[in-house]
Amino acid sequence: MTSDELRVRFLRYFQERNHTIRPSTSLVPTDDPTLLFTSAGMVPFKSYFLGQDKSLIRAVSCQRCFRTSDIEEVGKTNRHHTFFEMLGNFSFGDYFKEEAIAWAWEFLTKELALPGENFWISVYKDDDEAVRLWSKIGLRPERIVRLGEESNFWKMGEIGPCGPCSEILIDQGKDIGCGRSECSIECSCDRFLELWNLVFTQFDCQLDGELKPLPKPNIDTGMGLERLACVMQEKKSNFETDLLFPIIERIIQITRVEHKKDEKKDTALRIIADHIRSLVFLAYDRVYPENVGRGYVWRSVLRRASWQGRHHLKIQDPFLYQLVPVVINIFPSVEGLLHQREYISKIIHMEEERFIETLNLGEPLLCNRIRSSVNKGEKTLSGKDIFELYDTHGLPVELIKEVAREEGLSLDEEGFRREMELQQMRSRAFGTSFKSTVASSVQIPTYQTEFIGYEEFTAEAKIIAIIKDGLEKEKAKSGEEVEIILDKTPF
Repeated sequence: MTSDELRVRFLRYFQERNHTIRPSTSLVPTDDPTLLFTSAGMVPFKSYFLGQDKSLIRAVSCQRCFRTSDIEEVGKTNRHHTFFEMLGNFSFGDYFKEEAIAWAWEFLTKELALPGENFWISVYKDDDEAVRLWSKIGLRPERIVRLGEESNFWKMGEIGPCGPCSEILIDQGKDIGCGRSECSIECSCDRFLELWNLVFTQFDCQLDGELKPLPKPNIDTGMGLERLACVMQEKKSNFETDLLFPIIERIIQITRVEHKKDEKKDTALRIIADHIRSLVFLAYDRVYPENVGRGYVWRSVLRRASWQGRHHLKIQDPFLYQLVPVVINIFPSVEGLLHQREYISKIIHMEEERFIETLNLGEPLLCNRIRSSVNKGEKTLSGKDIFELYDTHGLPVELIKEVAREEGLSLDEEGFRREMELQQMRSRAFGTSFKSTVASSVQIPTYQTEFIGYEEFTAEAKIIAIIKDGLEKEKAKSGEEVEIILDKTPF
């Protein structure tokens, strides 16, 4: 069953049970300054959960999500992603546990015809009602496992709406797992795959920790489409499904690497396949490379993907932009995505070109420093080394950390922070001195340069100012070194 069919069947199933289908919203949350990204299916419904909007009591969606909390696991496991789609059904003060449990079970075992004997259920240790309802459906007692607060109790924050949750896990077989006889649903291996999480928001947590029952409890469920596709398409990994494998095939075409011959190369293939989906959909939602906020995260994801291609797959030139058409072909129903193909490709191409220029200068130094530390028997890369690679040679700390970790080195992050603080103090001292010198001689007006790099690679620009030694000049002589300010630039 294709992923497109799974989306349609899930939405239709709950629509037939009086749920309103809501389309996926942007990866950039609207009207919620507390979040950088839409990281879960419930994010667009926060106003309904909080009772601020009462116009909807049942909803179902397939929400595009982005999160970086598990980024270091991406590619190393079969199931972790930065970009993913979350299938979810929601109740805002309407139905509760009994319907949520019954419908989830019916969808999996009747609608999708998955064998009931392959499922295990986790519940919060004190949630006797959930245990009773799962038993009522026909689950054997040994298949219902009580777990603690860390894994089976959901909170929006230290205070406010919260409640127990129940996870539906599927046993994928011993050959996928760790192979240990004591392997269980609490094991971190891939054998027991968490497929669907049902959150029963029924309490209001007080400052003193008291759990007061909510007047109208809510239901918030989430099931990763990638995981469901993996199960339904009988694959061993999410990366083998129709949502990701076409991207891996295209990378193999570009690089001519052999698949499943070298674990580091296979990990790189998975990381790149995951990250390019994030880059495409973040750009689709108007997140662009910057040095702060969402744009900084976008840039970090691109650099991580580009480095994997360069370091493990030996790709020296920009290549990520060549994967954009494949991603777009996987998502034909996303409105307007096809029309943005050239635009998104251009942004990715330009940003990767810039990063490769930085790498060409800094990578040999990074490798030499790490090799030197390893040869000396050191276990940590010093804060001074990290700072020099970062500040002088422009290498991202995330990249330094990743390369060091591959060679068994940790980072002296405290030492790096000290070096950063010293540099900031030096910059402030210089800035004060520089400003006073300039102020005593001339007042330089503020100029604005229009950045047009997302639309054009080249442009005719007008010089609007010439600066020499901090002072504005009327003109410059041939061979004289000056700074110029342009009215617009693609760089």
